[in-house]
Amino acid sequence: MKRKNSLLPPSYLFIYLILAVFLHLIFPVKNIITACFFGLVLIVLGLTINLWADNLSKKKKTIVKPDKIPTYLITKGPFSFSRHPMYLGFVLILLGVSLILGSLTSFIAPVLMFITLERKFIPFEEKQMKKCFGKKYLEYQKKVRRWL
Repeated sequence: MKRKNSLLPPSYLFIYLILAVFLHLIFPVKNIITACFFGLVLIVLGLTINLWADNLSKKKKTIVKPDKIPTYLITKGPFSFSRHPMYLGFVLILLGVSLILGSLTSFIAPVLMFITLERKFIPFEEKQMKKCFGKKYLEYQKKVRRWL
């Protein structure tokens, strides 16, 4: 079963990153204090989670692309606290950028990323995982939350 969507999550991350900066520059509704330190922490945390999950996927020789069929169910590392750690990382990166920018309008981007992932990717992927791994995935799903 292939996804009909041609854009993959990293493309959406890039699009929403541009959107956050654009909204900040065009409609700079500054109602929050710029939080550079916390923003950088979230960006580094998001990147770390993404790289960690990607590295584990490569070690187990399974895919990370949502339009491909997985070959291995990873339950260790970041997958032990999030069923979708790479998506969590994407949202954290966008939240970090929004904190650094310091305008309320830039927070539209991480919200849109979250909604995009929740509606376009996660339901399809979880269906695929149930199909591929059956009971093993259902047990994993009961133990580990979708996001955190």
